[in-house]
Amino acid sequence: MVDSRIPPLVRLDGVVAKPRQHASPVPGPASPSGPQSPKKPSRSGDILSLSSFVVLGLPDGMLGTAWPSMRGTFGAPVGELGLILLLATAGSVLVTAFVGRLILRLGVPALLAAAGLTAGAGYAGFAVAPGMWLVLAVAVLTGAAAGMMDAGLNTAVALTGRRRLLNLLHGAYGVGTAIGPLIITAAILTGSWRPAYLAMFALDLVLAGFWLRQRRRHGAPAAAEQHAATDAEPHPSARWTRRRYRGVVAAGIGVFFVYTGLEVGAGQWEASFCRGHLNMSAGATGLATFGYWGALTLVRIGLAVLPRPVPPQAVVRWGSAVAVLAAAVIWWQPGTVVTVLGFAVLGAALAGVFPAMISLTPVRLGDASAQHVISWQVGAAAAGGAGVSAVIGLLIGATSLAALGPAITVLAVLLVGAELILTRLAPVRPQQEKTDRCPGA
Repeated sequence: MVDSRIPPLVRLDGVVAKPRQHASPVPGPASPSGPQSPKKPSRSGDILSLSSFVVLGLPDGMLGTAWPSMRGTFGAPVGELGLILLLATAGSVLVTAFVGRLILRLGVPALLAAAGLTAGAGYAGFAVAPGMWLVLAVAVLTGAAAGMMDAGLNTAVALTGRRRLLNLLHGAYGVGTAIGPLIITAAILTGSWRPAYLAMFALDLVLAGFWLRQRRRHGAPAAAEQHAATDAEPHPSARWTRRRYRGVVAAGIGVFFVYTGLEVGAGQWEASFCRGHLNMSAGATGLATFGYWGALTLVRIGLAVLPRPVPPQAVVRWGSAVAVLAAAVIWWQPGTVVTVLGFAVLGAALAGVFPAMISLTPVRLGDASAQHVISWQVGAAAAGGAGVSAVIGLLIGATSLAALGPAITVLAVLLVGAELILTRLAPVRPQQEKTDRCPGA
């Protein structure tokens, strides 16, 4: 029997899949429905998704490198970079509150095409800005575009249960952040930072075109295809009280906030710590910073290509535990080399945590609820990355760079505690965790 209230779950290629449970206008505990029939993944959609995450990472790697030249162009104070990041984060957090509903209304390809067009408009503003006022104005657009892309793709891939692709996506983001400084440096060497942002404008328009083509090829979501079987087992969250459901959602959002605060905070402040506290040279500091982000990226790719995937709950538990030890080494500072290695180990330990937590959200809450909640988690991650890094900066300013070690150690311990609370509220059954719900994962 067809229930017209059940929203479709839209895959990367635009195909409407059968939902697993009902989703009410205000997401709450899921109600029972039929299983999603597996379909062969679209390889073109996979390649386009990976390319989108590379492009998503490029500007994050570019801005810090470009800023000394940008502020020279506009005569801006050095601290104005924080305002750009704040406005971009605000745009990202605001848009992620609505990504779940936008996916249901537009479909994933159309949402990502809109993200590409929005990003293109933002980076065109960067490239032609006559003054700092325009850069600040369009920073909100670039943040909103990143939020749509990040939340949209994380949601779509997580709902297919393809953990390998999820790890590859986040590895592709790391590739983008690594390439970004090279692009902006090449532009600066030619005489201006602006051509790099013109290149971003062009790349985002190309991406938007490919996603529109993907949508035309597979069609928009069709309400007529909303089906549900009545004989399937309900998801365990269907029996939760609303209070428990809200507690699980809040705990999950808290985990993402703390995790990204730790990852971004350690990565952003490592260079200052190495230069100002460990008294390392500029070249050695660059290598040390690359070691942190390189380890994060390589381990994510490695988790994707392992012959036998590691269960996501084990990735989260072991990764967060090792992160506590690595952060404690950085706090202890037994020697320059060991301390720098501590940063690399920290990056490697954190690598799989974010994609693993994303993949566990549909397992804990069911697909229909996860379609909304994952985007909120991505918004919390954006807020955590910006907010916690800013707080660490204030702490360092009030004390010294030595405060970085205890700050990231406390964050790592908080991550372990928040994840334990989440697991206590919404335990993951082993049979759920080990099952890949879509072929080709």
